[in-house]
Amino acid sequence: MKTTGRAAASLALVAMSTVAAIAQEAAPAATAAAPAAPAPALDTGNTAWMLTSTALVLMMTIPGLALFYGGMVRKKNVLATIMQSFAITCLVTVLWFMFGYSLAFSDGGATNAYIGGFTKFFHHGITTATLWAPGVANIPEFVFSMFQMTFAIITPALIAGAFAERMKFSALLIFMGLWLVFVYAPIAHWVWGGGFLGSAGVLDFAGGTVVHINAGVAGLVCALVLGKREGYGTTNMAPHNLVYSVIGASLLWVGWFGFNAGSELAADGLAGAAMMNTQVATAAAALAWMFAEWIVAKKPSVLGIISGAVAGLVAVTPASGFVNPTGAFIVGIIAGVVCYLSAVKLKHAFGYDDSLDAFGVHGVGGIVGALLTGALADPAINALGKDASVAKQLYGIVFTILWTAIATFVILYIVKALVGLRPSTQEEVEGLDVTQHGEVVP
Repeated sequence: MKTTGRAAASLALVAMSTVAAIAQEAAPAATAAAPAAPAPALDTGNTAWMLTSTALVLMMTIPGLALFYGGMVRKKNVLATIMQSFAITCLVTVLWFMFGYSLAFSDGGATNAYIGGFTKFFHHGITTATLWAPGVANIPEFVFSMFQMTFAIITPALIAGAFAERMKFSALLIFMGLWLVFVYAPIAHWVWGGGFLGSAGVLDFAGGTVVHINAGVAGLVCALVLGKREGYGTTNMAPHNLVYSVIGASLLWVGWFGFNAGSELAADGLAGAAMMNTQVATAAAALAWMFAEWIVAKKPSVLGIISGAVAGLVAVTPASGFVNPTGAFIVGIIAGVVCYLSAVKLKHAFGYDDSLDAFGVHGVGGIVGALLTGALADPAINALGKDASVAKQLYGIVFTILWTAIATFVILYIVKALVGLRPSTQEEVEGLDVTQHGEVVP
């Protein structure tokens, strides 16, 4: 029995050793045979949201901004003003497809800190299978480019509010084309395309710096270079139809959800937070402007409350994906009051003619929002907020203002040398509708 037991034990040990050896040999083979991680695949939910957001942002320019600006000018210039928004939409679409997207969002190689490359001119190399942000958003690159195109469209369209009623249409087309390539595309690359501002930690969730400070400062330079409208200060220049402007502001408000929540590039919780922040800040700013005007001017105006709403939309844009709703509420209140003072008091104190307050609302509102993003960013909303600072935001603001102001000034004088900037005094008095386009509103 003892011999049999020892033999059985020996056999058991041999079997166990054999099994262990086989297992050790099989382990590398099993590891080698393990399937590779699946390649990133298109996310249909994110794609559906981005298709929707893109349509919403396009609606902000046509018809939103077109009606908002069109209602605030005099009747003799309403068609010309709406035409500007529509023509800019067409022009920028073509230029973005040809050059803008590549300059803003492709790899610029040795100069990538400042500008993108030429590899995606005419969207070369992009197919229906090409994804943007593989492993993160997983949306088609065509959709991403189209979404960014709508930002590139509205930014120069905003500038037109500063020189409304006094720029030749031919000059506008040349100016906007050059401005898109030499101002918008580089700054978009600096912040969002891998450039030096984004690398330095400048936070801009949806375009406070890229869109609003950029457009506002360019608008101020345009207003100063072109000079005041004929009769400014002596002629009644009240808005001809505020109903148009209310409709336009309402379309802007709704479209802005695509602008801000869409900038997450995904249908997720952060997109929801950006949407909530957008609503809260906009309502708070509209009320803040309204009450400030009520106190100062003794009456709350329709133009005031819609201007306040736009100021809130502008200011919360850089902050929408970084602050919590309480922070958005603070951003809205401050923006409403500050933009009221800049649009109504600052403009008159310095005497420049920012026709529709492109700088007073978009420039100043963008600066306020960018600074408050640094002060109020909440890491619980977005982990990137943990490194936020007012100093970093100020760094981005200063570089944007300097490049935009200098480049816009140079472009304006190039256009002036080519075709001139303003119509004749008589043409301006008659109105741009008939003198530039041969049409009038009956």
